[in-house]
Amino acid sequence: MSGATFGFEGKAAMMERALGSAGISLIVQDSSLAIRYAENLPDHLKPSLVIGTNDVQLLGEKDGDYVLHLKREVLKTGKPSSAEVEFSTTEGTKIYEIKVQRTGDNSAHGLLSVIAEVTESRHREKVLKSLLRELSHRSKNLLAIIQGIATQTARNTLSLDNFIIKFRGRLQSLSNSQDLITDSSWRGAYLFELAEKQFAPYWPDATVPMPIYGINAHLTPNAAVHLGLALHELIVNSASFGAIANGSTSITLNCRETELDGRKAIEVAWSESIATPETAEEFAENSFSKTVLERVVPTSMSGKAQFSVDTSRIEYKIIIPETEYEIFRRT
Repeated sequence: MSGATFGFEGKAAMMERALGSAGISLIVQDSSLAIRYAENLPDHLKPSLVIGTNDVQLLGEKDGDYVLHLKREVLKTGKPSSAEVEFSTTEGTKIYEIKVQRTGDNSAHGLLSVIAEVTESRHREKVLKSLLRELSHRSKNLLAIIQGIATQTARNTLSLDNFIIKFRGRLQSLSNSQDLITDSSWRGAYLFELAEKQFAPYWPDATVPMPIYGINAHLTPNAAVHLGLALHELIVNSASFGAIANGSTSITLNCRETELDGRKAIEVAWSESIATPETAEEFAENSFSKTVLERVVPTSMSGKAQFSVDTSRIEYKIIIPETEYEIFRRT
């Protein structure tokens, strides 16, 4: 290597600074596993360091016995090994990785241990594993919902073309809700944003405000997905046969505070004036839309629903318990 030549003291000083900057500690032990040299030990280990003793004195009986056993194997076989040890400090629990390798020749073996703190990386791994488990759980739930939508849509349609149209629409509704949930880092979605997202593809005039009133509650991911499906059924029916199709704005979606079984809740209410009986076609007995509104959505949130259709009006009320929403601000 080209450049200036350093004396032994200069090299040692540079190595010491390098170890300190990298957060690396060194321990050198002889063939009896007595500690002969240590450099840059963590502050909470320095008071326990006594030259000539072994790892039990340094690490404590439990961890010291474990590390000593590992080091004896390395000394015997010559195969490098590693271990992780946790320490309780004034700054919290810290995790260190100890990499051990044999040194010297056949006449005088010893050990070199390189110690590095891995607390942050292990914490990141733990968080990542937790996120992956949560993602797997949510993915399975989402697939179950999609499977249910596909099955029920197929049971209530008479042609492949009709099935494709309805199934695509319901999947798009699910996708719209999921976009809001994902954007919030899986914390959920605000009711107004959810409703606007469901209304948007069908609302006839962008200059006319969407009819959303009351409390803009923040829904859990579960509530957002299922309420999104309910709104989709109501909106699509209106856009096909009802008020939206006729260019009318005789729809209101209102959210207010109420109670459910003596506990706090919110009521989300849809009210739509209709002109012809065909408006209620999608809500015939045993239809998928009616099943979603009356059974699937309230059951998924442990809530209650009321749904009524007559010759002049469609009304739907879903009561959502406090476990499925929060109110951060009131409009």
